[in-house]
Amino acid sequence: MAVHLDFEKPIAELEQKVADLREFSRRHDVDVSHGIALLEARLDETRRRVFSNLTAWERVQLARHPERPYPQDYVKRLATDFLEFNGDRRYADDRAILGGFGKIDGRPMLLLGTRKGRNLKENVEFNFGCAHPEGYRKALRLMQLADKAGLPIVIFIDTPGAYPGIGAEERHIGEAIAVNLREMFRLRVPIIAVVVGEGGSGGALGIGVGNRVMILENAYYSVITPEGCAAILWRESNAAARAAEALKLTSADLKAMGLVDEVIPEPIGGAHRDWSATCEALRAAVLRSLDDLAGLSEQELRDQRYEKFRAMGVIEGR
Repeated sequence: MAVHLDFEKPIAELEQKVADLREFSRRHDVDVSHGIALLEARLDETRRRVFSNLTAWERVQLARHPERPYPQDYVKRLATDFLEFNGDRRYADDRAILGGFGKIDGRPMLLLGTRKGRNLKENVEFNFGCAHPEGYRKALRLMQLADKAGLPIVIFIDTPGAYPGIGAEERHIGEAIAVNLREMFRLRVPIIAVVVGEGGSGGALGIGVGNRVMILENAYYSVITPEGCAAILWRESNAAARAAEALKLTSADLKAMGLVDEVIPEPIGGAHRDWSATCEALRAAVLRSLDDLAGLSEQELRDQRYEKFRAMGVIEGR
C-alpha cells in the first residue's frame, strides 16, 4: 500500500477517485472517459500546486519518504559490473556504508553510499543509515584505492547522521570523520558527492568532500536534524517545522548560499513517484560533472576542492 504524507492527502483522494471511476467503467462497461479526463486534469493541477509550495519541513518529510530510492537502489540501477568491497581492515565491516567498483555508461569508477533499510530487519542490519567509525574507515580505504587506480569517485549520501552510540565513541567516530575530511582533500581524482535524501551533519560530510556537491530537489543537507535543533533551541518536540525553516536546509537555500553546485530536479511528487526518471536525471548530472572535471590536472582537482570548501560561509566583523 502506498504511503502518503499529510500534505499529499488531497492528491491521494483524487488518485483514488480516478481509480474508482476506472474500476466502475471496467465492471459496468460504461464509457466515463470524459469524467476521468476531468479528474486527471484536476489531479495534475493539484499536484503542481501542492509541490510548488512545499515548506522546508515538508521537503524533509519527502527526503525521508519510505518509498524513496536509497543509495543502494541508485547503484543497482545505474551501475554495471558492480563489485562490492567489505571491511575497514581494522575492526569490522559496517553495513551502513556501501562501497565498490563499477561502471556507469561504461566508465569505471568507485561508487560509495550510505545504506538504509526497507524493513526492520534491514534497518537493523544497516543501522538505520547511521555509520560507525569502521564505515568511514572502509570508505576511506576504498577512496585511497580508487586514487591509486586513477578512478573517479561518486558518492550517494542519505543519512540522518553518524551513529552517536557508546561503541562509536569508543572507536573514535569523531577522529574517523576528521581523518576522512583531511584525506579527501588530498585525493588526486575527481570526486562527485550527491545528497539523495538526508544529509545529516558530519555523518554526511565525512564522505561528502567533493569537487562537485549536488543535491536532489527534495533532499536536505544540514548541520543537525530539525528535531535535534528544535530540542536544543526551543525544547519543544513540535518545533521541528520551525527549526527546518531556520536551518535553511532545502536544496534551493543551499544553492543560493553556494553550498551545493547543482540541484537535480525530481519528478513532480518526489523521487519515489518515478524511480526511472530520477535515476536518469542523476546519471546525466553525474556524467556531466565528470566531463567538466576531466580536463583538470591532479593538482588542479585538489586545489579546486580545497578552495571550494574554504569559501563556504561568511564571517562578518564588527
